This record gives sequence, structure tokens and C-alpha cells, in this order.
Amino acid sequence: MNSRAAARAIDAMRRGWPVAIGEGADALNLLAIETADAAQLAAFDPEGRADVLLSAARAGTLKLANQRDAAEPGHAVRIERAPWLDFDTATALADPALDLATPLKGPFRAIPVGLQALADCALDFARVAGLLPAFFVLDGGPDPVSPADIRAFSDPAQLQLSTRARLPVAADEGAEIVAFRGADGGDMHVALILGQPNGSPPVVRLHSECLTGDVLGSLKCDCGPQLQGALKEIAGAGWGILLYLRQEGRGIGLINKLRAYRLQDQGFDTVDANTRLGFRVDARDFRVAARMLDLLGQRRVRLLTNNPDKVAELQRAGIEVIERVPHRMAANPFNERYLATKRDRTGHQL
Repeated sequence: MNSRAAARAIDAMRRGWPVAIGEGADALNLLAIETADAAQLAAFDPEGRADVLLSAARAGTLKLANQRDAAEPGHAVRIERAPWLDFDTATALADPALDLATPLKGPFRAIPVGLQALADCALDFARVAGLLPAFFVLDGGPDPVSPADIRAFSDPAQLQLSTRARLPVAADEGAEIVAFRGADGGDMHVALILGQPNGSPPVVRLHSECLTGDVLGSLKCDCGPQLQGALKEIAGAGWGILLYLRQEGRGIGLINKLRAYRLQDQGFDTVDANTRLGFRVDARDFRVAARMLDLLGQRRVRLLTNNPDKVAELQRAGIEVIERVPHRMAANPFNERYLATKRDRTGHQL
């Protein structure tokens, strides 16, 4: 496996360059709709044969997939190329922010995807790159990146402890920060250790990065108060660890999270906004947190969370959660609906 090939492909997608994924003769040649333009499409597909690859969730929203296909948001749906499916129309298919502004031409027809697992992998690769999961697609392609390369790039087992240093913080002037990153330069994550290990299982908080809430004080979510409350609770418990995970927007990235915010302004809740963009409801990988705890030598924890999925995923990854400690924050007028959605649709025990 060569995760460097995946890193190069991510860079190419972000620049609007074609990439191919697959194994041997089975490959898909892809052009990310978000970062390309009409000229790049013409160079990629001078004969106008490239179909469009969308997520089932997005295709279902546009009535381009039946209910069975649309039931799994991460599945890929292939839309047959037609004379009226030009670059601007494909952009409207890909981006739900344009749904109210761009009347679709059509008709459009879903056709067999072919290698479903490979097409699904392509869409998830877009998420890793922080892009909308939508491509122009041709069969075949030079020097494809294999799905194994993509998995290796995202594999939590690649995470290594890079450095550590003392970091006085308001909750604990003797705190220590520990930085982790993947062997091939993937996302960096950090742990903040408060107090001194005393032989008892630490209180641990898994906190996903939230620029808008943690840094800018957004009232749309409860992330900022959760972060500060977790630091106080961990310090008050004697010792513990806050894991700060670079998984913004439940794993879809900052720009896509802001797109979801725009959809929320149109009346969609946080779950429907994510799926309307073409993503799973929650694309985070908490195996990253398990790997960080393992590198810190902590395999038994008291987990500060309202999310049962975090407990289950840590346990599946070999971390024993001896107690789930509730972590409740007061609502405000701007996040009441968001908190209710977490309770009612994603199983948070608020």
C-alpha cells in the first residue's frame, strides 16, 4: 500500500485535476465538479461522454434515485451524460445551495454504476479531500490510486506521537499538550493532559474540532461550551485527557459544514443538511481517538459524552469504557433545534 499516492491524488482533486482510482483494468477516471471548470471538463472529456457520479442521498433529493438506492447515503449513483448536462448543470446537481436558484433542465437518467464499491470509495475520497462528493466520471484511467492506498492514507494505525510540551491553560497551569500526525502527513490531532496520572482511569473527552464554536463563539451549536466545560470537569476529576480531533463538521470539513449551515438557514435540520449535501449523517472515525489513547498508554477510561456511538466505537477499537459520564450544556435560542435533533435523530442522551 502507498498512502503517498492518495495524498498526491487529494492535492490533484483540490486543484481541479483529474485523478483515477481502481485496480488494474478496473478504474474510474474522475474530475471533481467543485474544483474544476468548463475548460478543465473539455480537456478531460473532449467527446462529452463523461457521466456524473453523485451520492445516493443527493440523487434521492433530486428524484434521480429510487428509495432503495437512496436509503444508503454513501452509495454512488451514476447519472448518464446528456447534451444538456453541461458543466453549469452538473454544478447545480452537485451543490444543494443552488437548488432554489437554478432550475434543472433534464430529464436525467440513472444508469448502472458498475463497480459499486469503487464508486462509493470515490465519493468518500472527496469527503477526505474536503470536497462535495460529485464527479464527472469516465471508465478507465492512467496510474490509478488503489482503494487500499486510500484506506492506508486514512488508517488510524498510521498515527504517530510527534511531540509533547508543557502548556499552561486556565483549567490547569501544569497541563501537557501532545501532538499526533499520520506517517504520510495526514491530519494532525492533539491531546491535552490535565493533572497527573494517578493509576485510576482518566476522564476522557473526545472533542471534534469546531472553528465556529470553539474559536468564534458560535451560538448555533454547543461545541464551545462543551469544550470549556470538559476542561473544567477533567481538571476537577483530578486528572484526564481531552482529545481534540481534526474532524470538523462531523467529518465533512469546514467548508462543507458551512454549506450545511446555509441549508439549515433554509429550514433543514443538521441531519438533513448533511445528507442533502451527499454525506453520511456522521462521517467521523473515532478509531483515531482509540489510537491516540493507546499511544498514551491509556486503555481504560471514563468517557465524558452524551453520544453512545463514541462509547461503542472506542470499545470496538479495544478501549474499555468503564463509565459514561454525562456532559450536559444549557441550550440557547439559536441551538435549541440543533440539540433536539441530536437527541431525537442521532441518539444523544441529553
